[in-house]
Amino acid sequence: MTDHDRIPEIALDWHRAGRGAALATVVQTWGSAPRPVGAQLAISGASEIMGSVSGGCVEGAVVVEALEAIGDGRPRILEFGVSDAEAFAVGLACGGTIRVMVEPLGRGDGMPEALLADLVAARAARRPVGVATDTGAWTRRLVEYAEDPARFDADRSGFSDDAPQTFVAIHNPPLRLAIVGAAHIAQPLTLMARVAGYDVTVIDPREAFASESRFPGEAISHDWPDEALAAHGLDLRTAVVTLSHDPKIDDPALRAAIRSDVFYIGALGSTRTHAKRVERLRGAGFTDAEIARIEAPIGLDIGSKSPAEIAIAILAQMTERLRRPATRPVATPAPRRAAGGQG
Repeated sequence: MTDHDRIPEIALDWHRAGRGAALATVVQTWGSAPRPVGAQLAISGASEIMGSVSGGCVEGAVVVEALEAIGDGRPRILEFGVSDAEAFAVGLACGGTIRVMVEPLGRGDGMPEALLADLVAARAARRPVGVATDTGAWTRRLVEYAEDPARFDADRSGFSDDAPQTFVAIHNPPLRLAIVGAAHIAQPLTLMARVAGYDVTVIDPREAFASESRFPGEAISHDWPDEALAAHGLDLRTAVVTLSHDPKIDDPALRAAIRSDVFYIGALGSTRTHAKRVERLRGAGFTDAEIARIEAPIGLDIGSKSPAEIAIAILAQMTERLRRPATRPVATPAPRRAAGGQG
């Protein structure tokens, strides 16, 4: 996790070091806003900053207000109009309006240190959590995934429909992709997944396949897939893709993934290959409902042929399953043509 992703952690560190701190959060936008709702900026009492609420358009004004909030202990909501010229300077075609909530930490009506510490602990444990802030009474509480799955699945921070003055800031763990089998399709898939925001790990006990030369700069594990996935962790923000075409490598990964909370499980192979896989899994004690979680043949049926095109189909299907949970398989899918002639 980079510093720009560690805004709550950095703010808590500054506060505990006695330097004072405030959090600024984008709560509403109109027009071509430089940063999305939920974007955050941490400000220390010494005017240090980390993060961004506007890409540079209004940060100076936000810092001034944050320093005042650290001094008087009063949170506030600021509204800024971003001119066309300012927007153009940060790469946007036109301007817009943003509202920013500024909260001192551990002072007055600001965010309590204990609540921020609980948020940081949840983030460290990769537990999806939100912070609901009543901007009238300035009370706050943590929100769990089960309270509003649709909001978490969409990564949608914003004011609550049920309580219009309550802002809910979503803190989802970073997305992760475990690719089991360092096949040729894995090479473009690692690149595309990283661009889409995934932390990628390539798992293959065959060192000649999972090598630095074939996957430069990527996280690589040569452990057997079940052991590697146990160490990696399997949760709501993780996808698992098996590409080796070797049951000795793919099956242990699938067995681990099926009985976990991962949002996507995909397996390379034709309908015929998958039928054999289904029989092996049934023989290992898995139910048809559990086996139906596997997307096979893998990827959306877009007529892909080349490794890069198959990688596009896989990433597209992962995205749909992530953002539209209702599309996740719950029954054995009907046979269909394999993308790229998966054997």
